[in-house]
Amino acid sequence: MESYFPNTAESEGGARRRQTIAAAIRHTAALRSDGTVSAIGDNRYGQCDVGGWSDIVAVAAGNVHRATNTGNAHTVGLRADGTVVATGWNANGQCDVEDWHGIAAIAAGWRRTVGLTADGRVALAGRNAEGQCEVGDWREITAISAGDWHTVGLRCDGTVCMAGSRRYGLGQAADWRGIAAVAAGYLHTVGLRADGTVTAAGSNKHGQGETGDWRGIVAVAAGSYHTVGLTADGRVVASGSNAHGQCNVSGWHSIVAAAAGCLHTIGLRADGTLVAAGNREYGQCDVDVWSGLQMPEDSF
Repeated sequence: MESYFPNTAESEGGARRRQTIAAAIRHTAALRSDGTVSAIGDNRYGQCDVGGWSDIVAVAAGNVHRATNTGNAHTVGLRADGTVVATGWNANGQCDVEDWHGIAAIAAGWRRTVGLTADGRVALAGRNAEGQCEVGDWREITAISAGDWHTVGLRCDGTVCMAGSRRYGLGQAADWRGIAAVAAGYLHTVGLRADGTVTAAGSNKHGQGETGDWRGIVAVAAGSYHTVGLTADGRVVASGSNAHGQCNVSGWHSIVAAAAGCLHTIGLRADGTLVAAGNREYGQCDVDVWSGLQMPEDSF
């Protein structure tokens, strides 16, 4: 689930890398170098209807966990002028973002869209039944991520704030320090420390929190039941459920960004092509013919 890679990788000067690829439950979206967006997979709710988008600088895709595998997802695009566009399932108003302005980064969770403004505040649209949209008092936020039932923000001082469900110990992330990036999954949260190690809080039923031996990580992503890490040398590591092969990423190389969906993982190569692993039922992994994709770009 995502946000900008996913949910933030730290780059030189403290900037954050905008996410140019996104993976949801049944579809994949990617930003092209010309500012247009491609999407493939299940389009039941119009989540792949991005053909008319232009001047896009980041993408996000709403995810859901396996138990609600109905394809009800949405896709979000951040324009160069700081406005936001969205398409797909809108049952809770998660696509009602047309009046947003001054947005510097985006994230999409289940029934929810999150926007980070250039001055470190957070905008929310969508479901708030678990309090996941109660972020009105957040300040000095530099990164955001959206899980199914919780929203995570990274402050400029390396601490983490949370809104929404705190089941399975999710709230423990609020005690983290020295964090450089965050990623929110279905019922777990992942934090990348400034030293390249990774910590996790929340459910570990499938081993998605078993990241304690990871080293040299520069970015993290969280799917429903698996966690992905990108190393400084362009390799990818994964832990958690591998029921559909979504963790079969050990052979990947020259990767500059990765995203984790419900049951699949995608990686962006340095040459602008994509690689994918996991569930292919709806064509969400049929991305090997794509090329000319945008590299993650620094923001802020």
